[in-house]
Amino acid sequence: MTTRHSVKVSLGGTELSISSEHPPAYTNEVAAYFDKVLARIRNAGPTVDAHRAALLAGLAITDELFQARAGSPGSDVARIRAMRDRLARLVPATGKPRGGSGKAKGA
Repeated sequence: MTTRHSVKVSLGGTELSISSEHPPAYTNEVAAYFDKVLARIRNAGPTVDAHRAALLAGLAITDELFQARAGSPGSDVARIRAMRDRLARLVPATGKPRGGSGKAKGA
């Protein structure tokens, strides 16, 4: 049986009680991130009603997810892939570093 946690969060000034299998700290972090995006959208267009702002925040976060999955230039995925490629050039498939005998100097 899975343990469920109940967490109270505030999204756009509205208090919600969320029941989740995730640890409370994770749920709070996700809620805080959404609330930050929501606040950014509401501040950009103060005449946007709460419902529309929530929909736009959801779209903005979904766009971030899709960009990360695609490995867009600024995403963590792209940075990790670039690092992997640089490391692959330094360490060939044999696992031995290029440009040396593999022995430490002075050995």
